[in-house]
Order: sequence, then structure tokens, then C-alpha cells
Amino acid sequence: MLIDVEGLDPKDAYHILTQTVIPRPVAWVLTENPDGGFNLAPFSFFTPITSSPPLLMISVGKKPAQAVAKDTRVNIEARKHFVVHIAHRDLAAAVTESSRTLPHGESELENLDLELVDFEGSTLPRLKDCHVAFACELYDIKEIGDGPQSLVFGKVTRIWVSDSAVRYDEKDRLTFDGAAIDPIGRLGGSEYVTFGEVFKIPRPS
Repeated sequence: MLIDVEGLDPKDAYHILTQTVIPRPVAWVLTENPDGGFNLAPFSFFTPITSSPPLLMISVGKKPAQAVAKDTRVNIEARKHFVVHIAHRDLAAAVTESSRTLPHGESELENLDLELVDFEGSTLPRLKDCHVAFACELYDIKEIGDGPQSLVFGKVTRIWVSDSAVRYDEKDRLTFDGAAIDPIGRLGGSEYVTFGEVFKIPRPS
């Protein structure tokens, strides 16, 4: 099948892209609300983009049917800091529930059985049960497309990884065990994928 994307309705383009660019990592983003509470929301248009400086990018759309910026973008722009978590399979239901659209300032954490703990060196806490968390400060926001979509660039200042996922290789270099991190990936619709087989192919010298 050949799909001509020119002139395609944006909803149809989204539907096709999210089912073919797979799996996508999920950024579970914690930000601070105006009252000092916390917003928590998942984003699968997400990736690391540079290492110098170390930047992550999340793409944030508008609230459905409201044409207003999502709380994540509003909070990051106002307070400049956020935490990106990598969730594992046991948290998939909570990740989905946190995508629910709520009034601005209402915390998703009020409806979820999730514990926050201090994140050393960060102004924000992290989710205790996630195996990976990135403390980020706002680097830039770019608006793109007809939405427009907000591309939020965060500079990583701290990374927390569960000790259960930390390894050292035969050369005593720090490595991380993907199976222990047990990340979930996003497919299309309401589908997720869990961590599968790991295999190695040596890179050309």
C-alpha cells in the first residue's frame, strides 16, 4: 500500500504515524502546578536529541477540543523545570490514566497510587517506582506546524537510575540493563509493547 500524505487530514496522519513509527519511548513528565501541586502526563513524541548539551525533546499538543496549551507546556514555561520518567510495564495503567484531560492545576496524582520522593539536586521530586528519571531545566520551546505543536527542549541536569539496573562491563564501564529498566513503548491506539529480546550485532570498525 502506498499512502499519499499530501492533503491528508491531520488526524489521519497522526493515526498512521503513531502506528508505523513504533515502538516509541514514553516520557512520563512531572511538572509543578501554580499551587505547588504536581502535574503528571505521558508523551510518546519524545526523544534525546543531543549530548552536548544533553537535551531531551518532547512534543506537546493542545488540550483536545479546547485549543489551549496543555498544562505540561504551561508549567514548564512558567517554572522552567520538569522531570522525565521512564515507566515500566507495571505502571502502564497509571501512565494511561494520567493522560486524562483535567482542569488546569488539578493534579493527576490525586487519582493515582504513586509515591513521590526527593530527587537529589533537583527542585522537583521524582516518582519512586520508576527505574529512570531525568531532572531537566527548560532549554527552549519552539512552536511548529498548524496546531501549533510545542517542541519542548529540556537540558538534563541529573539522571537517577535504580541500582537494580546499573551494571559494569568487562572494562569496568558503566552500563544499564534494559531488561531491568523494563520500559514500555507506545504503539498505535491504546497499545503498548514491553521489552523484548535483546541481541547484539557488532558495529563496523
